[in-house]
Amino acid sequence: MPRAIVALGGNTLLRSGEGTVAEQRERMRETRENLRPLRERDYDVVFTHGNGPQVGNRLLAEEESSGPAEPLDVVGAETQAQVGYLLQGAFGDAFGPDPAVVITRTRVDPDDPAFEDPTKPIGPYYTESEVTEQPFETTEVHRDGGTAYRRVVPSPRPTSVLEIDRIRTLVRDDAGPVICGGGGGVPVVAADDGDGAGENSDTTCFEGVPAVIDKDHTSRLVAEAVDADELLLLTDVDAAYLDYGTEDQRPIGATTPSELRAHLDAGEFAAGSMQPKIEACVDFVEAVGGRAILTSPARLGDALRDEAGTRVTHAE
Repeated sequence: MPRAIVALGGNTLLRSGEGTVAEQRERMRETRENLRPLRERDYDVVFTHGNGPQVGNRLLAEEESSGPAEPLDVVGAETQAQVGYLLQGAFGDAFGPDPAVVITRTRVDPDDPAFEDPTKPIGPYYTESEVTEQPFETTEVHRDGGTAYRRVVPSPRPTSVLEIDRIRTLVRDDAGPVICGGGGGVPVVAADDGDGAGENSDTTCFEGVPAVIDKDHTSRLVAEAVDADELLLLTDVDAAYLDYGTEDQRPIGATTPSELRAHLDAGEFAAGSMQPKIEACVDFVEAVGGRAILTSPARLGDALRDEAGTRVTHAE
């Protein structure tokens, strides 16, 4: 039985402009039907997923509330549980028994350069007058033909998944699908808990940091840890493109890690969107030797047959 990590992102969970629970449930049911080829091919599956829109909705609700704001790491954990629960209900027994959800923490290096250069926009949009009142760093963005501002946070690389042993156990027990790594996991660092428990004691505690982890990098870590045969990244587009957004754009079909590294070095892929997906595909294939696929949910069946999507393998 082949094993695949299936990273659900973009329009697999929520369409642009939507946000209600009913809309999320409907979209997830549509995604379930697009993923039928996995069941038909008898895949053992582990799902990861994004949570950007859900985090954004929570932050917007906090803006409109008079109560104290919750830390970003707590919001990340809450939305992991929310999306995981909704996926359980939408997927049901479509891929075996009901999925088990693991709220996941990912460890990051506190000295990661990303902490000195926050680049990930999150949460509500602000006007120029509103942004001066915010207690966090913001960045200028273009919206509806004008200028707006959003909160910006670091996006460090995950170094390990703290719950990986539990995830391995669930996968090896063959008890059904697992849902983990939501939103890339809650980013945490080792910390002193106030009682001398830290890196230099018998007890190591972890605390969250205000950052966002790219789910594709976490998906790659999970894929390697559970000996996955394939890493399937499902997103808004049917493949990665060269010269994307221009008249000369063209899809990348069958390719190799070395070819994609050359495109990365040439700056072909946008940071924060396609770049981490390509990096995750390259790292997975180089480390494991399996196959990585980047495509849309609707084209997954074709991609598994090598007829669509960006398909990354070592050259034969």
